Formats: sequence, structure tokens, C-alpha cells
Amino acid sequence: MTTTMSTTPAHADRKMRHRRPRSRSRTSSVPLLAQAVIWAGAVGVIALWWGDTTSVVGPAGWLTGAGRITGLLAGYACAVLLALMARVPLLDHTIGSDRLARWHAFGGRCTVSLALAHTLLIIWGYSLTSHTDVVSQTSILVLHYPDLLKGTAGFLLFLLTAVLSARAARRRMSYETWHYLHFATYLAVFLAFGHQLSNGADFVGNRPAQAAWYALFVTVAALVGWYRFAVPLRRGLRHRLRVAAVRPEALDVVSVYVTGAHLHELGGEPGQFLRWRFLAPGLWWAANPYSLSAPAQNGHLRITVKSAGGHSSALSRLRPGTRVWAEGPYGGLTANRRTAPKVLLLAGGVGITPLRALFETLPGQVTLVYRARRAEDLALRAELDAIAAHRGGTVRYVVDEPAAWSSPLTAPALTALVPDLAAHDVYLCGPPGMTEAAVTALRDAGVPSRRIHHESFAF
Repeated sequence: MTTTMSTTPAHADRKMRHRRPRSRSRTSSVPLLAQAVIWAGAVGVIALWWGDTTSVVGPAGWLTGAGRITGLLAGYACAVLLALMARVPLLDHTIGSDRLARWHAFGGRCTVSLALAHTLLIIWGYSLTSHTDVVSQTSILVLHYPDLLKGTAGFLLFLLTAVLSARAARRRMSYETWHYLHFATYLAVFLAFGHQLSNGADFVGNRPAQAAWYALFVTVAALVGWYRFAVPLRRGLRHRLRVAAVRPEALDVVSVYVTGAHLHELGGEPGQFLRWRFLAPGLWWAANPYSLSAPAQNGHLRITVKSAGGHSSALSRLRPGTRVWAEGPYGGLTANRRTAPKVLLLAGGVGITPLRALFETLPGQVTLVYRARRAEDLALRAELDAIAAHRGGTVRYVVDEPAAWSSPLTAPALTALVPDLAAHDVYLCGPPGMTEAAVTALRDAGVPSRRIHHESFAF
């Protein structure tokens, strides 16, 4: 392990440029408020069924009633899923992109389960009512009920998406492939929407319920259309981003400098990321997330990327002048999450990129611990040393090879590096395995979970 420590007068820290953070109470209350709104909507959906149901009699009635409830909840959950991933800035910047993705993944599993239960319960209940077998009843429903053929196609698309989203399947495909296949959910929702209004007992003849359902889905569609399509298109035309230079930083690591017009309007904060689409052969069709590795300055944005696949490897071959489209900024790994006077930035590998920007801009006492496999894998080291010297911060490097420099990712080892660790806010970024081990070690060292801040790009 090698350590670089430097101090400067206190006034140097006051010169660090940083945005005024949002109110901490506002930032911390948004996740609770969002969850409350989601659950309140689910209660409202169940109330719709309750108010439209006079009695439930016999096995057929119970099965059909349960099918109606699960169908209503599945339809409502579709709207929630799309809203969570609409990239609404208020949600993205306060809750965090990876947390929203986890909510989305959990909600996706619930939605598919509800849709499957709805399908099976309705078929079973209807077959008991009509005294037919389930195969004949399925054929009657799909082929003779309004919009149910389209609804069935939408349901099958949901099942396909669920299979592709399973961890075993994701490991076998690239991020870009998974991302575009996931757009099938939009088509699935569109196909399934009609049969709810044309066949659902809670909507047929109930104009207020129909109006509320339309309002819900139109609002969500507007959010998705605006933030995922219109805003990126508008910003692309406005900022006219181009690659200015590509520079090597470490083994298989390069920095891409991007220039353009009106960059101050992008509003990206240190710690955030954008989804970058480089209009070059083999790259134009994919928009991948990369963090800003330095605050925007001198008319440039910078990302630092490690070669880890086809897309990231191709960035080293970008030519100056290549057009760029950038969506964002996204993410909540910013100064707004800070709650304590002292901060530890814990980076692993190329996870240094958002933390390098925070190291330069966070005010107060900041310590950076940067872990890598080998010394030559430490990217941006000269910059980190210069920032430490300028601001009076501390940077510590830990590598696995040689063994004399190694340090285990455990509570005692972290406490040895940062003696008053429990009094720190911790910003964490690195590979999934390192992140999981770090969270466990930090909790064992007495750091409250509310002070451990991290985001992941894992899909």
C-alpha cells in the first residue's frame, strides 16, 4: 500500500467550486413519498374492484374475483414500471438511477406474477362458470373476446422479457442487446391495454374509471416520451457535441474529451453520469452510461472508460470530430447525499471516475481510498495527487499485487486506513463484487447504512 497525504491552508478548501446542495430533507423524503404514492395507487385499484363487486359466491366467483384483482393490479403495475424508468429528473437525482432500477426489477417480477395469476385465475373461473374445460375456455377467450388476442400477445411479450431479465440470461448477452430487447415492454403494454377496458368488468360502463385509467397511462406515456426521447433529441440539437480528443490514462483505460455548445446548460453535477451515443460505425445504435470523470470546464466534458466489452473497447479508436449524443445527466451520487462533515470516497478500478470529480469538488475533510489489482491499473493518479495537494485532502492507494501493498476489504483494514470511519459519509463506486464486500465491511465498522452512498451500472 502506498499513501499520499498533503495539507494546505483552510482557505484553499473554500476555493473549491461546488453547487449549492438541495435540502437534505427534500432529498431523503422523495423516496418515501414516491413509495407512498405507489402504494396509495394500489389501494385505489383494489377499492375500484371493491366498489364494483356486490358479492362473491362459490368457487367460480372467488376465482374470477381474484382474477379481476390481479388483472387490475398488473395493469396498474405496468404504468408504475414505465414511470420508474422514464428518467424523470426529480426521481433520478434524489432516489438514484440504480435504486430506481432495483425498484423496477422488483416491480417487474411482481407484474409478471400478477399477469400470470390473472390469466390462470380468469380462465379457471370462467371455465367453472361455463362448465367447460380450461383448454376450450382459453380458446374462447383469446379468439372471441374483444382485444384479447392482442392482450395475449402482450402477455407473451411480458413473459419473454421476464426470461431475458433473469440473471442467468443477462450474463450471456451484452448490455446493448439486453437494453434494446427490453423495449419490447412498451409494445407489451400497448397490446395489453385495450383488453382491460373492453373486457374488464370494473371498466365496462364505468366512465369515471375509464377516464382515470386513460389519464394514468397518458400521463406516463407523456413522461416517457418527453424525458426519454424529446429531451435527448432537443439537447442533441442544442449542444452539438463532438469528440475533441482521446487520451490513454492507464492499462486499457482512456479518457474521451467532448466539446460542444452551451455545455453549462447540461447541469451535470460531479458524481453523475450521462448515456453516451457516439455516431461512429458500430457505436451509433447504443447509448451506454459513463460517469463524468471531471467537472465540466473550459468548454469540455470528460469521461474515463476501461475496456470491458465491444463498446468500451471501441472508444479508444474514436476520432476527433465524431458526433456525440448525450442523454442526462442522471444519478444521485452527488454532494446532495452528504450528511456528515467528513467524507470517505472508496473507489475500485474504473469506479474512480465519478469519485475523482467528487474529490475535486466536495468541501470539507475528504479522504479517497482507491483500490486496484495492480499499480499500473491506477488511472488518473497524477490528477488525484495534485487534487490532494491543492485541497489538503488525503488519497490512499491499495493494490492486490504486489502482496506488500495489499489490504483486505474488511472492517479492521478500512478502520486502519480511516481511524474514525464510523463518523464519515461514504461514497462507493466499483465492480459489483467489490461493492458488496465494501458495504458489508463498512456496516461491520459501524457506518450506518444511510451514510453509505453508491450507484451501480450493472444490468
